[in-house]
Amino acid sequence: MSEKFYQNGLHFECKQCSHCCCDEPGFVYLSREDLTRLTKLLNLTDKEFIKQFCRFVPFYDGSEVLCLKEKENYDCIFQNKGCSVYKARPVQCSTYPFWSFIIKNRDSWENESKECPGINKGRIHSKEEIEEATFLYEKNIPLRKCDFF
Repeated sequence: MSEKFYQNGLHFECKQCSHCCCDEPGFVYLSREDLTRLTKLLNLTDKEFIKQFCRFVPFYDGSEVLCLKEKENYDCIFQNKGCSVYKARPVQCSTYPFWSFIIKNRDSWENESKECPGINKGRIHSKEEIEEATFLYEKNIPLRKCDFF
């Protein structure tokens, strides 16, 4: 097996610029675990939380999956001079930038660095940390609409 380009780790430190949470359309998919953490933090039922903060969007497999709403300016619904649910933020958020397609190769990583000022800065994350985050990201399966209705 060939050596990963991040064999000796990668530098990353969130600069709290909020670019990944603001300004552009995107999807933050929610798994059962994500939904449970968020509803517990906000003391809401699943139904209340979904009605207030979520929508269902088309997914790659043709199903519809649960996703956080965005504000009109494309900011995350929980963006308010920082993440208002940071302690319970979705796995998709907490594992960035160590998503499988970003760490696929050096070119993907460097391309993402054009969008994220924290990439290639700050502390070094070990190969093990990177692969743990990637594992969590990949196993975090979004809830499907049919799971509710």
